[in-house]
Amino acid sequence: MLQKWGLEMNKKQIGGLVIAAILFIMVGVSSVLTNTWSEKILKESMGELLTEVDGFNPPSGDYIAIVTVQGTIQEQTETGVFDVPVGYQHITTLDYIDNLMDDSDNKGILLYVDSPGGTVYESEELYLKLKEYKEETGRPIWDYMAHYAASGGYMISMAADKIYANPNTTTGSIGVIMSGFDMTGLYEKLGIRYFSITSGEYKDSSKMTEEQIAIYQEQVDEYYNKFVGIVSEGRGMEDAAVRAIADGRVYTASQALEKGLIDEISLYEDMTAAMSSELGVYQFYEQERELDFFTSLFAKIESVIPKSEAQILKETAAEMESGVPMYYAEQLR
Repeated sequence: MLQKWGLEMNKKQIGGLVIAAILFIMVGVSSVLTNTWSEKILKESMGELLTEVDGFNPPSGDYIAIVTVQGTIQEQTETGVFDVPVGYQHITTLDYIDNLMDDSDNKGILLYVDSPGGTVYESEELYLKLKEYKEETGRPIWDYMAHYAASGGYMISMAADKIYANPNTTTGSIGVIMSGFDMTGLYEKLGIRYFSITSGEYKDSSKMTEEQIAIYQEQVDEYYNKFVGIVSEGRGMEDAAVRAIADGRVYTASQALEKGLIDEISLYEDMTAAMSSELGVYQFYEQERELDFFTSLFAKIESVIPKSEAQILKETAAEMESGVPMYYAEQLR
């Protein structure tokens, strides 16, 4: 018996050592892949292994679909050496809504929003896709605001027939922001001289003159006016009434209710119960994003790999969306 137990322990120890060795090798290999060529080779070689499974498998019978928008609303993102999908996935969400439009068993959408906003392009594209769903199917959309539903997160909620908010929701932030970095001091410190050869006076925006700022301000104002129009339509408010509260500030749930930006303050469970009761549908479905074994494994490996300074700078710039107009609540960063 002891001999058998010892053999089993040896097998477990050997198995553990093998797994540890594989992890050690992968971390070591990843840490030296610092140039684009090496990274590309690894991605191509692992491409078939690292896959994401987005299965649309709704239940039989009538159901309400949950569409979750969590995180920054931006283009479909992949991150790191292994391109493991993280955060909000834009194309996946749009495809999901398309599938719901084609499914007669679907009787409505519960839009679950937990987002401080995102880029102008993706926020508006998602809003329009949700409107298309309503217009094409005649089915309702109910909206639930969790931690945040600000700026772009609030915009997409304008497609909803009813808007519920958690008692502690932060919402509002109706406005547009375009930001960037002034790297002049850093370049000088590093001894880097930047130059550009352009075909026009305003082609290079790295040196923000008063004239260039005015040009971008016109763009921001255009997007802002569009945002105000969307809120006016979605909430049935006069344009002037929207502008009076659309100065970029965020609101609590009670403030938003007082200003007519939401319909009710409720816990999630109470909201789903109310939606089920009104529609006479008691089955909910949410498409889950499943990662296969290898993708999950490498995602865990990547989480322990130290990042280089270049990676950190790149990710910071991407997070700030430098130079990209955004419906985003900067206060919630």
